[in-house]
Amino acid sequence: MTKHILVTGAAGFIGFHLSMRLMLEGFQVTGIDNLNDYYDPALKHLRLAELAKVRQETGAKFVFLEMDLVDREAMDNLFQEQRFDIVVNLAAQAGVRYSLENPHAYADANLSGFLNVLEGCRHINPEHLIFASSSSVYGMNTKTPFAVSDNTEYPISLYAATKKSNELMAHAYAHLFQIPTTGLRFFTVYGPYGRPDMAYFKFTKAILERQAIDVFNNGEMERDFTYIDDIIEGIVRLMQKVPQVTKPETTNAEAPFRVYNIGNNNPVGLARFIRAIEVATGIEAKQNNLPIQAGDVPITYADVDDLMVDVDFRPHTSIEEGISKFADWYRAYANYSNELRPVND
Repeated sequence: MTKHILVTGAAGFIGFHLSMRLMLEGFQVTGIDNLNDYYDPALKHLRLAELAKVRQETGAKFVFLEMDLVDREAMDNLFQEQRFDIVVNLAAQAGVRYSLENPHAYADANLSGFLNVLEGCRHINPEHLIFASSSSVYGMNTKTPFAVSDNTEYPISLYAATKKSNELMAHAYAHLFQIPTTGLRFFTVYGPYGRPDMAYFKFTKAILERQAIDVFNNGEMERDFTYIDDIIEGIVRLMQKVPQVTKPETTNAEAPFRVYNIGNNNPVGLARFIRAIEVATGIEAKQNNLPIQAGDVPITYADVDDLMVDVDFRPHTSIEEGISKFADWYRAYANYSNELRPVND
């Protein structure tokens, strides 16, 4: 029998790619998203249009519902009316820097919204709940690579604090109601149809427009950039890896609960990252060197040994290959966006 998958944040970057992969593999997919304006909703509508196109061409089973996780009544109705075998929660208010400007958006989407997902799962008892955490939970830890067993008690942004809270909330529900639950700490995901607030998107846009790019911490930054196809492969493999009940050595709180890092296991310095964009665009970047911003961390570096052992996760896309694919997509997207602009814009 075809499994029914709920993907929250289906019009978002990772949610879109996951929905596409699941559709093509024959799953029944219900996607929800509130289509907020954190960045241009036109990009979210473009992603949905691509999903609709594939559904029409292939007969894949995909239904989209515009819905906000914070809407308790709507979420209650969703879980009462439909039976989901697997729930993948990717909806969240993203962005470290934006959390300094609009903190309440993070409390609403990432805390209240996630609670509504947990309550829905409590009542339907799905085979597996997978939820998005973030590498930001490691804060400014000095030990690298970051391992799941490392201390995550010192977040340096509200965004990171909400993601750590998600892990704690999920563990409590897994313990209380025996919901098999897996948390994924994502490490700087990038690729086609990506988020415009991310550095690779901003840099590519600015360089193609012959504008200077803002390089924070004077370029002394490293990121474990992970290409979207590698991320989706990891999620799909983990969907079938339902966690068993475990009890850490320091507690008697048993729960079917796991947390994994999901990253490239290969941090890239900002100089190499910028060079990859220069090669992909054929244009040399103009740089404004600036100090590090509040909430930023100088390095992210994922230890993914557990994921390799459990599902043979082996990311293979280099930053040069991934940025080249993104730049090709961005050129087409920029032309598409220009065609949609009013004549007097």
